[in-house]
Amino acid sequence: MNGAEVVAAPAGPPVPLDWKFSQVFGERTAGEEVQEGESSGFVVEVDIISAIEFDKSGDHLATGDRGGRVVLFERTDTKDHGESRRDSERMDYSLGRHPEFRYKTEFQSHEPEFDYLKSLEIEEKINKIRWCQIANGALFLLSTNDKTIKFWKVQEKKVKKIAEMNVDPSKSMGNGSTASSSNSISARPSHENGGFPDSDRSFNYLSSDFSFPPGGIPSLRLPVVVVFIPSSCNSFSDICAPGINFLRDGETFISADDLRINLWNLEISNQSFNIVDVKPANMEDLTEVITSAEFHPTHCNTLAYSSSKGSIRLIDLRQSALCDSHAKLFEEQEAPGSRSFFTEIIASISDIKFGKDGRYILSRDYMTLKLWDINMDSGPVATYQVHEYLRPKLCDLYENDSIFDKFECCLSGDGLRVATGSYSNLFRVFGCAPGSTEATTLEASKNPMRRQVPTPSRPSRSLGNSITRVVRRGALQNF
Repeated sequence: MNGAEVVAAPAGPPVPLDWKFSQVFGERTAGEEVQEGESSGFVVEVDIISAIEFDKSGDHLATGDRGGRVVLFERTDTKDHGESRRDSERMDYSLGRHPEFRYKTEFQSHEPEFDYLKSLEIEEKINKIRWCQIANGALFLLSTNDKTIKFWKVQEKKVKKIAEMNVDPSKSMGNGSTASSSNSISARPSHENGGFPDSDRSFNYLSSDFSFPPGGIPSLRLPVVVVFIPSSCNSFSDICAPGINFLRDGETFISADDLRINLWNLEISNQSFNIVDVKPANMEDLTEVITSAEFHPTHCNTLAYSSSKGSIRLIDLRQSALCDSHAKLFEEQEAPGSRSFFTEIIASISDIKFGKDGRYILSRDYMTLKLWDINMDSGPVATYQVHEYLRPKLCDLYENDSIFDKFECCLSGDGLRVATGSYSNLFRVFGCAPGSTEATTLEASKNPMRRQVPTPSRPSRSLGNSITRVVRRGALQNF
C-alpha cells in the first residue's frame, strides 16, 4: 500500500424505511357491530384488543381483549414452521415480501368476578401478556387482569379420526378401526390398486355386505386433526397486577401495581416477595404511584420502574431485600417558567422499555417519547414529540378525561428505531441512531383491504377505582 493509510468511511445514519401495509386480522364486515358487554355499570366493547405481545423469536403473536380472551397467531412465511431458525434462513424481505401470520388458537383466560372483601367488581379485560420460555414444542405465556395472573401452556395434540362410512362395524376389524355408521358416505374403491386413489373425489353408497380385505386397505388415509389445547399451569391470585414482566432466567417474574412490585416464582402461586413498596403510612401523604416496571434484559439483578411524577428509578436487587432506595434516578429538570396547570399530569410516564443491550431505556409520557442512557442520569439523550399539536387543547383533554390515557412504546430489534401510538389510528416511528432525522407517521386504518366502518363512540369510564387518577388530580390542588 506504499505506506498509505486506509481509513474506513464513517457509517452514516440508517436509510429511512418505506413503511407499507402488511396484514390485518379481525376485519369487520359492513354493518357489523362490535360485541358489547357491561362492567361496573358501564358499557364496554369486549372485542377491542387491550394487550398485544410478540415472543422473542417473532414467530408467535398473542393478543388479549376486553372480554378476557387470548388469541394466538403463528408465523407462516418461514421455511421450517415451528422450529428455531437463523436470520439467514428467513425470507428476503427486500424483494417485497413481508412476514405473514395465521390464526393458531384462542381461549378464555379471565372471567368477570366480584371481590366481596373490597366490594369491587373485577372486569375480565386482559391488561398485559408476556411470553415465557418455549419447551418441548409447547408455548408458555402469562396473562393478567386487574387481580389475577394466569400461567398458560399451549401445545399441539394430534387426533386421528377415520372417515365415516356405512360399514358394518363387525366387518371393519381388518382395518384396525371401527367405522361410524352415522353417515352413509364413503370413497369409491379403485380397480387398479384395490384402494382409494388420491385423485378420486367422487362418493358412492356402499352396500352393507362390504368387507375389508385381509390386512386392511393400505391406501386408506386417516386424516390427522391438529388441535391446540391450552391448559392453565398456575394461577397467581389475590393481587392487583396490571403489569407483569419476566426475568430472563425464565423462572421468575414481577408484577407491578400502583404501590408495590412483587417478585414471583412460576412454581409457587400462593406467595410472592415484595421488593418495592411506595405506600406511605398515611395514604393522605401519597404523592406518586408506580406506573410501569421492567427487568434489565441481561442483568438479573437490575430493575427499572417509572412513576406518575415522570421519574425512572433503577434499583439493584443485590443491595437489600426491600429496595426502598434506588441506585440511579432519571428525571428531566423543568425549564424555568415552563410549568403550567397540566405539567405534572402530562409528565407521568405510562410505559418504559429497555433496549436490547440494556444500555438505553425508552419512556413514554402523554406528549413525548424519551430515550435515556443508563450511564447519564442528567436527562434524556433524545426527546421525540408524538402529538405536539394537542398542546393547545390540553384543557379540553382534561375535561373529557383523555389526558389520562396511557400509551405504550417499543424499540426495534436492532435498536435503530422507536415507536409509539397516538390518536386517530395513528402511530409514530422515529429513528434514534446518531444523526438520524427519520420521523414517520402511519395510519393503521389506511390499507387497501380495510372496510370503512364507523368509529364506535368512546365508552364511559369510572374514575373511582384508579389510584393513579386520584393522585394526579390531587396534585393539581397544590398548583
